[in-house]
Amino acid sequence: MGDDNRLAAVVGLAQGMAAAHTPRESWRAAALGACRALDGSFAALSVWERELGRLRVLVNVGQRRPDEEEYPEIEAYPVHQFPEITEFLHERWAGGRGANAWVETAEGTAAGTPGYFHQRVAALRRRGRGCCVVAPVVLHGRAWGELYVARATGAPVFDGGDADFATVLAAVVAAGLAQTERLEEARRLAFSDSLTGLANRRAVDVRLEEAVERHRAEGVVVSLVVCDLNGLKRVNDTHGHAVGDRLLERFGSVLSLCGAMVPGALVARLGGDEFCLLAVGPPADDVIKATEELCRRAGELELGEGVACGVASTEEPIGAVRDARRLFRLADAAQYQAKALRADRPVVAGREGPDDPVVRLADEPSPARPERTERRTFRGRRPRADT
Repeated sequence: MGDDNRLAAVVGLAQGMAAAHTPRESWRAAALGACRALDGSFAALSVWERELGRLRVLVNVGQRRPDEEEYPEIEAYPVHQFPEITEFLHERWAGGRGANAWVETAEGTAAGTPGYFHQRVAALRRRGRGCCVVAPVVLHGRAWGELYVARATGAPVFDGGDADFATVLAAVVAAGLAQTERLEEARRLAFSDSLTGLANRRAVDVRLEEAVERHRAEGVVVSLVVCDLNGLKRVNDTHGHAVGDRLLERFGSVLSLCGAMVPGALVARLGGDEFCLLAVGPPADDVIKATEELCRRAGELELGEGVACGVASTEEPIGAVRDARRLFRLADAAQYQAKALRADRPVVAGREGPDDPVVRLADEPSPARPERTERRTFRGRRPRADT
């Protein structure tokens, strides 16, 4: 491959990783880009898990064998089976010699003890590959993992120039991985509540819109719980906001614990003393049971005064749910009812039949609380003051 082609291959790899939206897409773009750049038949990207002493494969691309999944759930190899990793980590790199790639072939033995066939050599033979080039990936100044590209038996064997080029490709992959990490962190911050670590309102907005679309298209059950933590203003006024924040954190932990009772549930803090739980798929009764446990545990929190919870589910007789806004209004109205009644268990929209006062309250807002209703519309609502 000429210099121009190699430059184009490097640019293509970098662009592929930059276009990735998830870590998995980034891993796949890295492996595919390296495979094409080195004219390989197969490539893999692996991460070194220090705490477990193993090399774990993240993605396999190209001509995969039956035992090579694209995204293996668990394909890992003890590091002691790969002595060159130890050499790289503790000798070459420490001595300032750099993270250089190397070549293995199915014909030779590994460097080191004469007659010792390296694991990679055995793997090449077992999978019908003639050679491979292995390039360590260094991220944030530490050995992160490796990029592996192989060619089929009968194809030209990688040479020193290919190893040098693989070293360059590994550096490009490292830069792409660093960018992916930054994007993931930005995404996490954008969709997380900084105090409790739960999801935030933006995350709920996105997930609920998607869930209601699935409900309309597939009939999937969507259940939403809106919670109002009682007594936060009193705690803030009496003990200070630091204590109030600790109460919010403790309740967030309880909500997370109870949310785990419902597979796949999203738990979030909407703002102030308002929280929610969103479940897509599980029966409404499972969500209600988890919410009952939430009410019980919240009542035991020190300095707290329990929680008011309202539940709205498409599995209940609440009428057609054509948009996310209506489901949110129903859950909010149920929560408002629970707060008014000082209930120690959730109020469920629609449980009292066609004339359920919660459904009427949601669909025909009472003049008694116009400001609250206006402020609690689904999109663009402002967190209300602590109560």
